[in-house]
Amino acid sequence: MAQLLEMMVNNINERHIAEVVDCLMDGGIIVYPTDTVYALGCDAMNNQAIERICSLKEMKSAKTNLSIICSDISEVSQYAKFDNTQFRLMKSNLPGPFTFIFSAMSKLPKAFKGRRTVGIRIPDNEIALSIVRALGRPILTTSVPGDDEDYRCEPGLIAEAFDNVVDIVIDAGRGSMMPSTVVDCTGTEPTIVRQGKGELR
Repeated sequence: MAQLLEMMVNNINERHIAEVVDCLMDGGIIVYPTDTVYALGCDAMNNQAIERICSLKEMKSAKTNLSIICSDISEVSQYAKFDNTQFRLMKSNLPGPFTFIFSAMSKLPKAFKGRRTVGIRIPDNEIALSIVRALGRPILTTSVPGDDEDYRCEPGLIAEAFDNVVDIVIDAGRGSMMPSTVVDCTGTEPTIVRQGKGELR
């Protein structure tokens, strides 16, 4: 049964963060808030947990992009390749509601093999960032699936819908339906491939 933990962005419960980190280190799957939608997450270095999420979202194709949440740009440099221009682009827009696609580094686990790119997120959400900082490494991130708005935005309903699938659902209030803006940085110029929340600066 999924555990429901209440937590507000302006009042981080460190005990709850520690519970979430223990869950992630044990290979668990969580639902947590970002600055856009509620997301499924796991330890980005745990291959089995990643495969569980991929199976849940039917992301079986090696061509499907996988995204991770990092705590800062310095951490991004361990997992993605970017130049000085792309660094400045990230610095101008992060933390924020953007996913930047870069060429992936080999440090990422087996689930990323065959995927030459990685999506990078540094959301403007203190709960998500606190989890990553406490874990000490990135978490995989992908939006909660489903067509029903309430079952994607209301934590109680998310916990009900994914009761036997996820271990913890963090309740930070009603979420949004608007996803991040996705920016492909693998070409000569950054290209917006999905316009979501936020205007690129």
